[in-house]
Amino acid sequence: MIRAYKFLMRPTVGQQVALGEMLRDHCSLYNGALQERRDAYRHTSKNTVRYGQQSAQLKDIRAFDPERQGRWSFSSQQATLRRLDKAFAAFFRRVRAGEKPGYPRFRGVNWFDTVDFPKDGDGCRWDSTPHDRATRVRFQGVGHVRVHQHRALVGKVKTVSVKREGRKWFVILTAEQPQPEPLPKTGSVVGIDLGIANFLADSGGEFVPNPRHQRRAAAKLEAAQQALSRFGRVRRDKRTKNHQRAVEEVATLHGKVRRQRLDHAHKTALRLVREHDLIAHEDLKIRNMSKAPTPKPDPNTPGGFLPNGAAAKAQLNHSINDAGWGVFLTILHAKAESAGREVIAVDPRNTSRTCPECGHVAKENRPTQEKFHCASCGYQAHADTVGALNVLRAGLVRRDANPA
Repeated sequence: MIRAYKFLMRPTVGQQVALGEMLRDHCSLYNGALQERRDAYRHTSKNTVRYGQQSAQLKDIRAFDPERQGRWSFSSQQATLRRLDKAFAAFFRRVRAGEKPGYPRFRGVNWFDTVDFPKDGDGCRWDSTPHDRATRVRFQGVGHVRVHQHRALVGKVKTVSVKREGRKWFVILTAEQPQPEPLPKTGSVVGIDLGIANFLADSGGEFVPNPRHQRRAAAKLEAAQQALSRFGRVRRDKRTKNHQRAVEEVATLHGKVRRQRLDHAHKTALRLVREHDLIAHEDLKIRNMSKAPTPKPDPNTPGGFLPNGAAAKAQLNHSINDAGWGVFLTILHAKAESAGREVIAVDPRNTSRTCPECGHVAKENRPTQEKFHCASCGYQAHADTVGALNVLRAGLVRRDANPA
């Protein structure tokens, strides 16, 4: 199996400058390749340029500009061109599917924050000594950079990436390692219901509170974004260091929220994986759930629109995104795979409207957001617990219908 590791780098001042130049030059390569594709599509009968053609031009590009392009790893530049090729492949896939296309865009220097090295030893070298935290990673054109290896790396390093987050630099490694031993069986199964009031309710009647990290940081974020907005009104060539500090303050606050959300997701998923052999959850279409409502044109007023609940839906969308369901489910599946646990996604329709006692399905069974009261048999419970019970039941049916 493949596992990713992310370690903080501690570059010197000179190495930080070199890393910044590496990002800048790869960004320039990306934008130049994108411009070539745009020009080819417009002026040569809509024929597009492929990755193979652009990769073949790298030798000439490096010879023409040895100061900016020739100093970096050839394979990392190929990886940047592959990234553009994947962006176009995703664009055409969305066009064929009738979705919003999202044509690949030019990247600003601050938007391009990652350089990939497809193979350890080709333009980079991971140098780790067992039981020694003075680890280093070598990059062509930069040198040996110190790394704070906060945990042991297991397996053979396959790929290496450099990532900038604010003023910090990270190295991201993927390592191939044998499948770990599964955790001992517990004999327990559980269904979970993800929500807003509570982050998670399980079929055993337990609840995990919603930490609402972004809402807690809302006041600081609002103040920082207002300060950034004031500086942002100044022309780009007139901006000062105060503008840069405002940008970094906003990025720092968002980064803290992101790390808190990840920490909560990891701890919650780890507890579930350790305690249960099977975990069933709703197969949520989070992107569809957090879409803005469709505008309603007013037939009596040309150019006018009727109320469509957009303000209330916006608050719900903020809460859904703050909860981080997608991140949590991704982490849960990854941890379950490593631990030999089974995770099953089930259809979420009517899970909170179906009575777990008599099976009666009705909208009236849920008179409030939290209360479930069956209109047929009188069964009462918390609505989220009822949803988790029905999710577990559906998960067990799917497991028995598809034995391993």
